[in-house]
Amino acid sequence: MTAVLIPALNAAQTLKEVLLKVRSFVPPEAIVVVDDGSTDATARIAQESGAYVIRHGVNRGKGAALRSGFEYVLGKTELRCVITLDADLQHDPAEIPMFVTRWKQGDVDVIVGSRKRFGSGMPFHRRMSNAITSLLVSARAGVVIQDSQSGYRCISRKVLSAIEVESDGYEAETEMLIKAARKGFKLDFVPIATIYGKERSYMTHWQTTKRFLQVLLKEY
Repeated sequence: MTAVLIPALNAAQTLKEVLLKVRSFVPPEAIVVVDDGSTDATARIAQESGAYVIRHGVNRGKGAALRSGFEYVLGKTELRCVITLDADLQHDPAEIPMFVTRWKQGDVDVIVGSRKRFGSGMPFHRRMSNAITSLLVSARAGVVIQDSQSGYRCISRKVLSAIEVESDGYEAETEMLIKAARKGFKLDFVPIATIYGKERSYMTHWQTTKRFLQVLLKEY
């Protein structure tokens, strides 16, 4: 069975719809929501859906939320892989079966949803940022990374067991790709929809850029 892990921060406006769609493909007991210090009804909505809820008393960052979810899956379940997706409807749960189908082919360890940059709704500054960071991460990882910023992923249990994510912020997703590639795990990519709405971003660009560079330059 596959787990679905959703890090969430003040996601009450979108989380109910996300969970309803996810439950079309995954039973509630396999859904983990990490409420990363929300001040709205995020935790209550997640609990009412039947998902397992992990609560951070204060906002610790997306990386810390993912780490809490991974620790729960490894320590409390026997689920063989985890699909991570965001709570803001920028990841379409209808694409979950595509990840599962690719993972079941058995020759891949991490599957990343790759968004179309050009000719899509991705804002210009995001297209440029995505292209540049993906190129830099590819050079650091030693493999081609099509979309380094995508948080829509399927990660096998053996990768989670072998890799410790240390970063607390958004840069944790970059750290995971680099570590997985450098340990010899196979990465693959599946095309996903490029969705951008008016949801608030909690990414602080200067801090995120600085931490990304620290991860990129760190020796593993």
